[in-house]
Amino acid sequence: MNWLRLQVRAAGRAARQMLRQPFNTLLAAVVVGIAAALPATGYMLLGNLQRLAGHVSAAPEVSVFMQPGIPAQALRDAEKAIRARAAQARVELVTRDAALARFRANDALADILDALPDNPFTDAFIVRPRDADAQALEALRSDLAKLPDVEHVQLDSDWARRLDAAIALGRQALFMLAGVLGLGLVAVTFNTIRLQLLTQRDEIEVSRLLGATDAWIRRPFHWFGTLQGLLGGALAGLLTLAAGRMLSQPVAELAGLYSLEFVLRPLSALDWTALLSVCALLGWLGASASVRRHLSRIA
Repeated sequence: MNWLRLQVRAAGRAARQMLRQPFNTLLAAVVVGIAAALPATGYMLLGNLQRLAGHVSAAPEVSVFMQPGIPAQALRDAEKAIRARAAQARVELVTRDAALARFRANDALADILDALPDNPFTDAFIVRPRDADAQALEALRSDLAKLPDVEHVQLDSDWARRLDAAIALGRQALFMLAGVLGLGLVAVTFNTIRLQLLTQRDEIEVSRLLGATDAWIRRPFHWFGTLQGLLGGALAGLLTLAAGRMLSQPVAELAGLYSLEFVLRPLSALDWTALLSVCALLGWLGASASVRRHLSRIA
């Protein structure tokens, strides 16, 4: 109970010290907030990109496009041959008329299709193999491309795998950026506390003469760094929220062009808690390192 009372008093002393220097406090919070907002915004965008990728099936699909105008018997023979070569796969025929009807359902494409003199689509087979091995899929693609009346064979899962690889790369880059900026936040707090120690040098010396322990002297500075980190984290969250709102409309318009309904989600309550906690921890680490280094130099 006594420990908690001491912590509350130290936090109050640190808050009053920050209020006595509003400009310096605001400036430090802005520096921390901008630095923390960069990885926070990247985390928000990466999370939304992962959510978008989650709506897209990454299951391997092989699209077999037939030559235009092949007769019905040739189409049936091709289906038998495809099923024979892909015995463990699901095979679906998408006729040119069905493809035309599917694209006509999109209002943005209906007018363009109406202006064309003929149906631009060809009959196609969608093959969904159970084996997702890259070599097996490539072998199947090459085998199907040799069939008669086949114009083109495409592996439709390649782009989804590239998207997953890009997300993984973005995650690694985000971690690196967060680590570098985290060190920067510690350095900012380190320097701020150093200036506070030099400003209060006489007060610290008098406190020691009166019997104050180093733990009692350090405690307000630890809270100063923690509160500065919290303030900067709150500002970072607000900047991230503002960035999300600014990007929400363009993202919705871009998704609409691809017939997708996608809403950019802001940071969740758990994300806010993590952001504030990490910023507060970094502030505490910077203050602790600065106090440990410079307090011993004050006689």
